[in-house]
Amino acid sequence: MKLTEKAAYLKGLADGVAYDKTTAEGKLIAALIDMVDEMAKQIEILDETVDELNDYIEEIDEDLGDVEECLCEEDDDYDDCDCCDCDCDDCDCDCDDCDCDCDGDDGEFFEIQCPSCGEIICFDESIDPEELVCPACHEKMACIVDEEDYEELAKEDK
Repeated sequence: MKLTEKAAYLKGLADGVAYDKTTAEGKLIAALIDMVDEMAKQIEILDETVDELNDYIEEIDEDLGDVEECLCEEDDDYDDCDCCDCDCDDCDCDCDDCDCDCDGDDGEFFEIQCPSCGEIICFDESIDPEELVCPACHEKMACIVDEEDYEELAKEDK
C-alpha cells in the first residue's frame, strides 16, 4: 500500500469516527490528517524523482565505463616506449630519449600503510609526509610526524 493510499485510509477512518471538528482536539486531528496527506504526496513525488535520477546515474555510469574503456585502449598504445626499454605508463613521449621515472632511479620512493584503512601508500621525497593524505580514505596521515621517522623510512626503502 502506497503512502498516499494509507493517508486516504486514515482520512476515511477519521471521517467514519465522526469526531467533532469544531473542538480543539478535532481541529488538531483534522490538521494532522491533512498534513499526513500532503506529506504522503510530497514523498511520492520525491520517490519518483529519485527513481528518475537513479536511472540517469546508471546511464551516465555506463557511458563513463565506455569512455574509460576507450581511454584505456588508447593508453595501451603508449605502454611500450620506443625510446627506452621500459614498460611503464608514465612514458607517452615521441622523443629520442625517455624522461620517465619508471626505474625509480630519479628519486626515493616510500611505502607506508594507512593507519585508518590499511591501504598501502607510495609516495616520493617531493611530498611532505606531514601533508600526506590517503587516496583511499582521504584521511590525513598522522603516522609520520617527525623527521626521524621519515629518515628511517628512507633507509628501509634503500
